[in-house]
Amino acid sequence: MATQEETFKKLVSHCKEYGFVFPSSEIYDGLGAVYDYGQNGSELKNNIKKYWWDAMTRLHENIVGIDAAIFMHPTVWKASGHVDAFNDPLIDNKDSKKRYRADVLIEDEIAKLDDKIQKEIDKARKRFGDKFDEAQFRATSQHVIEHQTKRDQLHDRYKKAMNDVDLAELKQIILDYEIVDPISGTRNWTDVRQFNLMFSTEMGSASDSASKIYLRPETAQGIFVNYLNVQKSGRMKLPFGIAQIGKAFRNEIVARQFVFRMREFEQMEMQFFIKPGTELDWFAKWKQIRLRWHKALGLGDNKYRFHDHDKLAHYANAATDIEFEMPFGFKEVEGIHSRTNFDLGQHAKFSGKKIEYFDPETKESYTPYVIETSIGVDRMFLSVMCAAYKEETLEGGDSRVVLSLPAALAPVKACIMPLVKKDGLPDKAREIENLLKFDYNIQYDEKDSIGKRYRRQDAIGTPICITVDHDTLNDNTVTIRDRDTMLQQRVNISDLPRIVEEKVSFKALLQKVAQD
Repeated sequence: MATQEETFKKLVSHCKEYGFVFPSSEIYDGLGAVYDYGQNGSELKNNIKKYWWDAMTRLHENIVGIDAAIFMHPTVWKASGHVDAFNDPLIDNKDSKKRYRADVLIEDEIAKLDDKIQKEIDKARKRFGDKFDEAQFRATSQHVIEHQTKRDQLHDRYKKAMNDVDLAELKQIILDYEIVDPISGTRNWTDVRQFNLMFSTEMGSASDSASKIYLRPETAQGIFVNYLNVQKSGRMKLPFGIAQIGKAFRNEIVARQFVFRMREFEQMEMQFFIKPGTELDWFAKWKQIRLRWHKALGLGDNKYRFHDHDKLAHYANAATDIEFEMPFGFKEVEGIHSRTNFDLGQHAKFSGKKIEYFDPETKESYTPYVIETSIGVDRMFLSVMCAAYKEETLEGGDSRVVLSLPAALAPVKACIMPLVKKDGLPDKAREIENLLKFDYNIQYDEKDSIGKRYRRQDAIGTPICITVDHDTLNDNTVTIRDRDTMLQQRVNISDLPRIVEEKVSFKALLQKVAQD
């Protein structure tokens, strides 16, 4: 049985082979941590964005969308704190010459201790069966107590060092816990130092008069600087939200794990403006709304968990991540933050403009507080692909690779296949393609045996295959095959629009999200 690491490597290869993700500029040997989405990847990515956008703007009448520019006035980033505080703590190993984020090295060590505890619990559960009491075992098992004590001590030191921005202590933790470089296996570390993640460039025609500007490291500030424009032009009343999908750029030194951490990526962010004092209630509510959005996809409820932040950003009074179980562990896919009134307050201060909300009920003006939901499109793409990728052994010893994608997100919704390339079957198949293509992304395939064609569609996650044979010409029926069960049934051509709609519609997905 393949390890998770081996399966992940196969998934990366699969993404390239079937047109999901390509290394950027590959004919020039690529560009580190930059990727291009291929014909199937861009369709899947667009469907993820549509699912998020519709869930935000259609299911909430008080949320509207904008599309702000990537270039912004440089003072925006001074006000937001990114110029002074948008840093990663980096450390180098002198033997391997590799650079790492110090916080990630320590978090990985904490995760290893968590894994050791979980393995002890799993072994005990297997041994005692239904009689197993996990709480009692945690309290009495000497091994678990030792691991938990070590884990808690490490966690407390790490949390304090991060909140104090104590770089020397971060290095000392790495030394004290004998954290080694995964490549060289040595503990020959440099000091920890800060590195700003923003890309800068110049705007202007002449170098002497050009002004320094930044590629935005997040999309949120485009929402904040447009708060007054949206509120006034839309006559919005609190609470209300502004949603946006867009590119962001971070000069990640430690970019890794395929599209999980890249230098150019896409975000789906929503800032929800509320009355001060209500933020923790709204924070709790948005946690559940967003988790419901993820779980509606059916990737497995056990694959999600909340992870509260040890170090709160300078603007936050509460923060949590929704983590998804990737082949390389539970990793952040979405962040939910209570940003207080920091952003609007800072932009009011730096711009000299009054950025407040007049409450018609209380007759008072105040700066709204904000709850943010921020999800990485690329990370969401990766989590969907990881959950969907399956290698199956079939009856008779045959095998297949199938992407069990949520049907609404699948790049191709149905493939039309004439059994043979003659006897009028291709013409009939084209008629069916024309029946469906105005509503869905449809493929037509007449090359190779029907079995090979099924395998190609399984590999890109197409939910339905529609086969046209000689009987079709007599009775207007076709064979439809389900991707996951591989079961086939005979249906009338006139029923195809309804069958495909029921299978691949966003409507059923959004109805799940809308349920309270």
